[in-house]
Amino acid sequence: MIRLQRGPVEVGGVTLRNHLILAAGVLGTSGSSLARMLREGAGAVVSKSIGPEPRSGHAGPCLVVLEDGVLNAMGLPNPSHEFKEELKPLDGKPVIVSIFGGNPEEFSEVASWFADSATAFELNVSCPHASGYGAQIGTNPDLVQACTSAVARFNKPVWVKLTPNVTDITLIGKAAEDGGADALVAINTVRAMRISLEAKRPVLGNRFGGLSGKAIFPIAIRCVYELYESCKIPVIGCGGISSADDVVEMMMAGASAVEIGSALRGNPGLFREISSVLYSDNGVFSKEIVGCAHE
Repeated sequence: MIRLQRGPVEVGGVTLRNHLILAAGVLGTSGSSLARMLREGAGAVVSKSIGPEPRSGHAGPCLVVLEDGVLNAMGLPNPSHEFKEELKPLDGKPVIVSIFGGNPEEFSEVASWFADSATAFELNVSCPHASGYGAQIGTNPDLVQACTSAVARFNKPVWVKLTPNVTDITLIGKAAEDGGADALVAINTVRAMRISLEAKRPVLGNRFGGLSGKAIFPIAIRCVYELYESCKIPVIGCGGISSADDVVEMMMAGASAVEIGSALRGNPGLFREISSVLYSDNGVFSKEIVGCAHE
């Protein structure tokens, strides 16, 4: 298989220790868990999504493990402003803070709390199960551009995490790019549901949720491929990645780096496992394979 050169890489204005990033919402609920993932070999980490007000999230069940993925409807639970304390021990580490809001003003307010502590911001305009937030922002190109511009003024790198639940993801990617985004993250979870035969009702308390894991890998590949052709800023692939081969395939589609989430369930050492296969002292530079499937 193709092996990559070891060493740091710069993507979207952020210097990563390697190409493997902890995705938002997975083992990123506290400063200690973020620090642990860095020790476990992550090239950077993304926090859970932080919003303008504390939220307890949806009533359970909030997460169901399926045969080919994970279905969740957490409802963006977060401590809001208090999360700032969690980042103090991580000063100088590659920590991207995921933020959300219902409008540009709220995105700006939340970003202001972390302007001195975050390495970069990742805008969650793609969560499919939180009314008034997430994908309800991310399906509107004008709102995406305005929210991105509101955060870009803090002179920190801005990544925008996109929803696949749109007719044309490139329109949203271009809107984020026009708003001043430094990178696009594709994709967040796919809106989905399951029904319990025994209970005769949806398995999630919120009825609908977001599907992650291996089941959505082909969707993520397609989205990254389209965005690479349509936008000039880097694309970070996310969705169903669980092996070194997945990372290389995502890069061939156009990803400059990847985020890993659901595959860490039960295996927090996955970053080291993938790195042991993916990297070599005499490997190729990633720029030699990023987007090569387009040639």
